[in-house]
Amino acid sequence: MKAMTLVFGAALLFGLGVATAQLSQTSTDSPQRVEQKRTDLTGAPGMEVIASVAEYKPGDSVGRHSHHGVEVAYVIQGASVQVPGKDPTALLTGATLLNLRDAKHAGFKVVGDTSLKLFTVHIVDKGKPLYDYAP
Repeated sequence: MKAMTLVFGAALLFGLGVATAQLSQTSTDSPQRVEQKRTDLTGAPGMEVIASVAEYKPGDSVGRHSHHGVEVAYVIQGASVQVPGKDPTALLTGATLLNLRDAKHAGFKVVGDTSLKLFTVHIVDKGKPLYDYAP
Protein backbone atom coordinates (compact mmCIF):
# COMPACT_ATOMS: atom_id res chain seq x y z
CA MET A 1 0.00 0.00 0.00
CA LYS A 2 2.83 2.38 0.90
CA ALA A 3 4.60 1.64 -2.40
CA MET A 4 1.36 2.27 -4.33
CA THR A 5 0.93 5.65 -2.60
CA LEU A 6 4.53 6.58 -3.41
CA VAL A 7 4.09 5.66 -7.09
CA PHE A 8 0.82 7.61 -7.28
CA GLY A 9 2.44 10.64 -5.63
CA ALA A 10 5.40 10.55 -8.02
CA ALA A 11 3.07 10.28 -11.03
CA LEU A 12 1.01 13.20 -9.76
CA LEU A 13 4.09 15.38 -9.25
CA PHE A 14 5.37 14.49 -12.72
CA GLY A 15 2.00 15.36 -14.27
CA LEU A 16 1.86 18.67 -12.44
CA GLY A 17 5.37 19.48 -13.63
CA VAL A 18 4.47 18.77 -17.25
CA ALA A 19 1.27 20.82 -16.96
CA THR A 20 3.13 23.72 -15.35
CA ALA A 21 5.76 23.70 -18.10
CA GLN A 22 3.07 23.74 -20.79
CA LEU A 23 1.18 26.56 -19.10
CA SER A 24 4.32 28.64 -18.60
CA GLN A 25 5.29 28.17 -22.26
CA THR A 26 1.93 29.39 -23.55
CA SER A 27 1.86 32.49 -21.34
CA THR A 28 5.05 33.96 -22.85
CA ASP A 29 5.39 32.01 -26.07
CA SER A 30 3.90 31.92 -29.54
CA PRO A 31 1.20 29.21 -29.60
CA GLN A 32 2.10 28.49 -33.25
CA ARG A 33 5.71 27.56 -32.32
CA VAL A 34 6.55 23.87 -31.97
CA GLU A 35 9.88 23.26 -30.29
CA GLN A 36 12.00 20.58 -31.97
CA LYS A 37 15.18 20.50 -29.85
CA ARG A 38 16.78 22.38 -26.96
CA THR A 39 20.30 22.11 -25.54
CA ASP A 40 22.84 24.07 -23.54
CA LEU A 41 25.26 26.13 -25.64
CA THR A 42 28.68 24.54 -25.22
CA GLY A 43 31.27 26.93 -23.78
CA ALA A 44 28.69 29.56 -22.84
CA PRO A 45 27.26 28.91 -19.36
CA GLY A 46 23.75 30.24 -18.96
CA MET A 47 22.95 30.13 -22.70
CA GLU A 48 20.86 27.63 -24.64
CA VAL A 49 19.99 26.83 -28.24
CA ILE A 50 16.35 26.21 -29.21
CA ALA A 51 15.28 24.95 -32.64
CA SER A 52 11.60 25.32 -33.58
CA VAL A 53 9.13 25.42 -36.44
CA ALA A 54 6.11 27.69 -36.58
CA GLU A 55 3.16 28.05 -38.90
CA TYR A 56 1.16 31.29 -38.96
CA LYS A 57 -2.08 30.89 -40.90
CA PRO A 58 -3.84 33.67 -42.80
CA GLY A 59 -5.34 36.03 -40.21
CA ASP A 60 -2.78 35.10 -37.51
CA SER A 61 -0.80 37.93 -35.96
CA VAL A 62 2.76 37.86 -34.71
CA GLY A 63 3.05 40.39 -31.89
CA ARG A 64 5.95 42.82 -31.77
CA HIS A 65 8.56 41.26 -29.50
CA SER A 66 12.25 40.77 -28.70
CA HIS A 67 14.44 37.95 -27.36
CA HIS A 68 17.15 37.58 -24.70
CA GLY A 69 19.65 36.58 -27.37
CA VAL A 70 19.83 36.03 -31.12
CA GLU A 71 17.09 34.60 -33.36
CA VAL A 72 17.76 33.25 -36.85
CA ALA A 73 14.79 32.29 -39.01
CA TYR A 74 14.55 30.54 -42.37
CA VAL A 75 11.33 31.01 -44.33
CA ILE A 76 10.15 27.49 -45.26
CA GLN A 77 6.99 28.81 -46.92
CA GLY A 78 6.64 32.47 -47.78
CA ALA A 79 3.50 34.55 -47.35
CA SER A 80 2.23 38.11 -47.44
CA VAL A 81 2.37 39.99 -44.16
CA GLN A 82 1.09 43.40 -43.19
CA VAL A 83 2.26 45.76 -40.46
CA PRO A 84 -0.57 48.05 -39.26
CA GLY A 85 -0.72 51.21 -41.36
CA LYS A 86 1.56 49.83 -44.09
CA ASP A 87 1.01 48.02 -47.39
CA PRO A 88 1.32 44.22 -47.42
CA THR A 89 4.79 42.87 -48.16
CA ALA A 90 6.06 39.42 -49.09
CA LEU A 91 8.29 37.27 -46.89
CA LEU A 92 9.74 35.05 -49.60
CA THR A 93 10.38 31.33 -49.37
CA GLY A 94 14.10 30.77 -48.79
CA ALA A 95 14.70 34.11 -47.07
CA THR A 96 16.82 34.22 -43.92
CA LEU A 97 16.01 36.61 -41.09
CA LEU A 98 18.33 37.62 -38.24
CA ASN A 99 17.14 39.41 -35.11
CA LEU A 100 19.78 40.55 -32.63
CA ARG A 101 19.47 40.57 -28.83
CA ASP A 102 16.69 42.86 -27.56
CA ALA A 103 15.82 44.10 -31.09
CA LYS A 104 12.06 44.60 -31.39
CA HIS A 105 10.67 42.91 -34.49
CA ALA A 106 7.55 41.35 -36.07
CA GLY A 107 4.25 43.08 -35.24
CA PHE A 108 2.49 41.91 -38.38
CA LYS A 109 -0.54 39.95 -39.56
CA VAL A 110 -0.44 37.21 -42.19
CA VAL A 111 -2.67 38.31 -45.09
CA GLY A 112 -3.73 36.53 -48.25
CA ASP A 113 -4.41 32.83 -48.48
CA THR A 114 -0.99 31.27 -47.76
CA SER A 115 0.42 30.32 -44.35
CA LEU A 116 3.84 31.57 -43.27
CA LYS A 117 6.10 28.71 -42.15
CA LEU A 118 9.38 29.36 -40.36
CA PHE A 119 12.26 27.33 -38.99
CA THR A 120 13.88 29.27 -36.14
CA VAL A 121 16.98 28.89 -34.03
CA HIS A 122 17.23 30.94 -30.85
CA ILE A 123 20.51 31.30 -28.95
CA VAL A 124 19.25 32.85 -25.74
CA ASP A 125 19.74 33.30 -22.00
CA LYS A 126 18.67 30.11 -20.26
CA GLY A 127 15.76 30.45 -17.86
CA LYS A 128 14.39 33.69 -19.36
CA PRO A 129 11.18 33.89 -21.38
CA LEU A 130 11.75 33.24 -25.08
CA TYR A 131 9.51 36.16 -26.04
CA ASP A 132 9.26 39.60 -24.45
CA TYR A 133 6.25 41.25 -26.06
CA ALA A 134 6.48 44.98 -26.74
CA PRO A 135 3.61 47.31 -25.85
